[in-house]
Amino acid sequence: MSHTATPEVRRQEAAPAHGASTASLLVLLTGIFITTLDFFIVNVAIPDIQADLHAGATAIQWVVAGFGLALGGGLITGGRLGDLFGRRRMYALGLALFTAASLACGLAPSPGALIASRAVQGVAAALLMPQVLGIINGVYTGERRARAFTAYGLALGLGGVFGQLIGGALIQADLFGTGWRSIFLINVPVGVVTLALIRRTVPSQPRTSDTRLDAAGTVLVTLGLIALVLPLIEGRRLGWPVWTWASLAASAVLLTVFALSQRRGEAPLVAPSLFREAAFRVGSGLALVYTLALASFFLYLALYLQQGRGLSALESGLLFVALGAGYFAASTRATAVAARLGRQVLALGAAVQAAGCLLLLAAIGHPIGWLIPGLALAGAGMGFVLAPLSAIVLSGVTDRHAASAAGVLSTAQQVGNALGVALVGIVFYGALGSVADAFRTSLLPVMAFCAVTAALAQFLPKR
Repeated sequence: MSHTATPEVRRQEAAPAHGASTASLLVLLTGIFITTLDFFIVNVAIPDIQADLHAGATAIQWVVAGFGLALGGGLITGGRLGDLFGRRRMYALGLALFTAASLACGLAPSPGALIASRAVQGVAAALLMPQVLGIINGVYTGERRARAFTAYGLALGLGGVFGQLIGGALIQADLFGTGWRSIFLINVPVGVVTLALIRRTVPSQPRTSDTRLDAAGTVLVTLGLIALVLPLIEGRRLGWPVWTWASLAASAVLLTVFALSQRRGEAPLVAPSLFREAAFRVGSGLALVYTLALASFFLYLALYLQQGRGLSALESGLLFVALGAGYFAASTRATAVAARLGRQVLALGAAVQAAGCLLLLAAIGHPIGWLIPGLALAGAGMGFVLAPLSAIVLSGVTDRHAASAAGVLSTAQQVGNALGVALVGIVFYGALGSVADAFRTSLLPVMAFCAVTAALAQFLPKR
């Protein structure tokens, strides 16, 4: 019997299921793009926000931290809510809440109002993000699913890569005299238009679970993740006081109790069976390790460009175009490369990013243009990892648990981002000498995280 697929079978495998279309994917990825963009874009507006709202250093830290804390603490619960009440419904609710919170941020009259609105943005993003991966995993099949996951990785990466450029450009343009507020207000028309298109384009999926929400598990995992992320965000700035270590210890206890409760519960928030799949078990750990090298790289590169090289926010953002070009070029080829290399595409990407960091090390101290080849190579490495990562990790997950699994994966990435910023920050701020010396030193752990990522990829299923 021949194992060669007929043209008709190939057409069926390549076609989207349940009414999914290119328009569906664009609507879903718009939500991912603006929420990811908002995580990064606020950094370039900090000086203007501080001056306009007369905000102190602590308040400004919470403008950044409030979003990340709410996002990291709510992703697993957000994924479970999608399984229980429908992913399209939860996506629409999350996007509506994010749009309203963006308007509140743009109109905020005080630091406290801005901090509260940013926290609501984080909650909305936690509700929205897992649904996108869950819907993609449920409505696309075959080659279309792989392409959809690649497009997801592209949107995720471009939101991060171009956040600084878009933010600098909006502030420079000063649209209608809104200044820094435009970085939030721009989300409103985008969100409204996208909301209007959801019912027409995104297929409705039946609820994948009839059980109730695990309230005890929700409280345990939320408190555990907050206890973990909060000291990672605030610890370095405050000099790691005793409460930060107590919080980290408490997070270990809370998350252990949560894990035990999931094994014994009748309606677990995270099904233990998810971790029986090697792709999901190893892939989630790989995602956490890799993101240690991601957010930290963006943050300390931006500090080096602005504080070490004296570039403006817009000039710094323009230099990020080189990184974005490398990312875009690799992302568009990632599916084809993954089809040939399987899991080794992740090892390849991590190695290419580490090579880009080596070029950046060599370029420090030279004219600014010398940074461009290293940035392009580092961006290409990111593209080869991020574009296929979700597809590889979620490959063995059933539709029943797709959103929950996506929530766990997204949580691993957010915790990795926070932990990476904290760990690499210790190296960056602990280095003696100039900002250039600090950035040079910070690249060493970033390359180490890339090496561990390549090693972990060897434990994934071969295809």
